[in-house]
Parts: sequence; structure tokens; C-alpha cells
Amino acid sequence: MLLALVGLVLLVVQFLLIARAVLDWSVALAGPAMPGSIRSKAMSAVYTVTEPILAPVRRLIPPLRVGGVSIDLSFILVFLAIGILRALI
Repeated sequence: MLLALVGLVLLVVQFLLIARAVLDWSVALAGPAMPGSIRSKAMSAVYTVTEPILAPVRRLIPPLRVGGVSIDLSFILVFLAIGILRALI
């Protein structure tokens, strides 16, 4: 029962990380969200939940600079770690 709950929480966090990636790409493709818009509120909510998970990893492994682009390795590592944990549970 407890393992099922932990697995469910990890799944929700994975979905929130995917939502964060989609919202980050929406900024890159459509520009910044208008204050008070649904996209702005969604970004705020998703960032509030995911940033405490990603920030400590980002401090250990900073984003990788490739030319003018920065790749956030913390996102990839956390997503993979959660996937591995879910597979073990």
C-alpha cells in the first residue's frame, strides 16, 4: 500500500516535469505568458512544485552550455532517477 502511494507520487512528479518542459517550450515558441493568463498561472504552479526538486540537483550539476544554448541536465537526471525508482518499486 505504501509503495503504491510512493509510486503514484513519483508518477505525478514525472507528469509535472513533463508539464514544465512543455511550458518552457511554449515560452520559447510563443513568447512570455501574459500576466494573469491560464498559461502564466499553470507555469507558476508547476514551477512551485518542481523547482524545489530540481534546484539542489542544478547546484551540483549546472546547465551544460552548447554555443548559445543551455541544456538543463538536472531535469534529465531527476526525470531518469524517478523513472528508475518507479521501476524498482
